[in-house]
Order: sequence, then structure tokens, then C-alpha cells
Amino acid sequence: MSDPGEPFSPMGASHVVGPPGSPRRFPQSRFTAPPGACELLLVRHGQSEDAVEGRPFAHRDGQADPPLSLLGRAQALRLADRLAGESVDAIYVTTLRRTAETAAPLAARLGIEPGVEADLREIHVGEWEGWVFEQKFVDRDPVALRMVQEQRWDLAPGCEPLEEFATRVRAGVERIATRHADQRVVVVVHGGVIGEVLAQATGSEPWAFVGADNGSLSHLVVTGTRWVVRRFNDTTHLDPRLSVQAAPLV
Repeated sequence: MSDPGEPFSPMGASHVVGPPGSPRRFPQSRFTAPPGACELLLVRHGQSEDAVEGRPFAHRDGQADPPLSLLGRAQALRLADRLAGESVDAIYVTTLRRTAETAAPLAARLGIEPGVEADLREIHVGEWEGWVFEQKFVDRDPVALRMVQEQRWDLAPGCEPLEEFATRVRAGVERIATRHADQRVVVVVHGGVIGEVLAQATGSEPWAFVGADNGSLSHLVVTGTRWVVRRFNDTTHLDPRLSVQAAPLV
């Protein structure tokens, strides 16, 4: 990875033009990742099957592990259409099946076997795992309302401590970035994870970036200890009227 102090222009003015002896000119240009950086395309998994009251999902390591819904599988196909023509060096998923099912069409198109980064799994919300979490918000449970007001997942009983969640998410990002310097990596994760990653990158309020749409793309450049957010919640590939106009990821 590049030195954390290595200078680069966030505005893209990175070259000089003009004949020898004339005043130097500094035209603006597109952002270019500095040497050693890793570009992460953070994908929120496709829509999961509906949570149904009284019918818990299968669990994996204590967390609800639903499959994708029919819409979620369609979103995964549109994601593959969007990224199949891009330069992608690796794909990662978490231990939860909805991320693997989302990545599968793209992995098949590119011939890439996804790696697994367990530390990027969704936050564990304790006793609210599964349909209970959704029910609490629909019923306007007082604890759920406080959770939104205070932007704290860990008000749910038995929830993973926020500090532990933040630490493991950062470790997962850093491991992938270290393995893939000068490469672009698709990482299929979860809404809470995307929110945490971008909050750490920007120093924002904890939930400023919570709410990425299913199947959306967010773009992070990791260079040393500097994390640069390039885009959030890009969904152009999910709208049939706009999918052919989706901008290339350059």
C-alpha cells in the first residue's frame, strides 16, 4: 500500500501542460487513484425474502440468514450486467448467504471464485435478529425509536457492541485492501456495513450512510490510512429505463 502521507490531489489536477519556458498550466482531470491504492466497489446484497412474524429464518453463527427474494435475484442479474464489462480483479462476500447469492451471477460471468471476508458480515442485533427487528420498527417500539434518534444499533438487547462492530469492519476492509493493491475489488456486503464503512471514511454521523438500496453500488478508494468516498448508492443499473445509460466506473 502507498505511504499514508503520499500526496495526491483529490480534485484530480495531477499534471502540467505547456511548452518549455512558458507559464505552467494545471488543467483539471478525472480523479486517479494513487499508486498502491485499492478500489472497493461495495455492493449491498439484493433484497432478501420477507421476514414473517413467528417464522424465524435459518441462522448462521447466531445471525438470521435468509436467501434472496425473486426481486433480489433479479437485482443480482442487473448487477452482473453492470459490472461484467468492468475491470474487476476479485470478488468478496460475507458468511451470510444473501451476499453469496448476489455475487453469483457476476462471479460466473467473470470466472472469479469469490473470497469470504467474515468480518464484513452484518451487525448482530442480538435478540432482535430476524423478523423481530422489522416488527419492532413497524410497531414503533420505544427502543426502536430511540435507536433511530441516537443512531445506535446496540440499544437492541444483546446487540453486538458498536466498538467491536466498527473494529471488525475496519479490519475486514484493510485486509482486502492490503491483498489487492492497485486493483479493483467487488465486495458484496450489508446495509449496516456500508453505513459503517462510509461513516468511518468521512467522519460523519453514525447513520449518515445507512439506507443503501438493495443491489446498489458504493465506491471507496483505500490508500494507506486514507479512505476516499467516490460514490454512494448508485442504482442506475436497477432501473430498466436507465440501465443502458449507467456510467462506466472510471
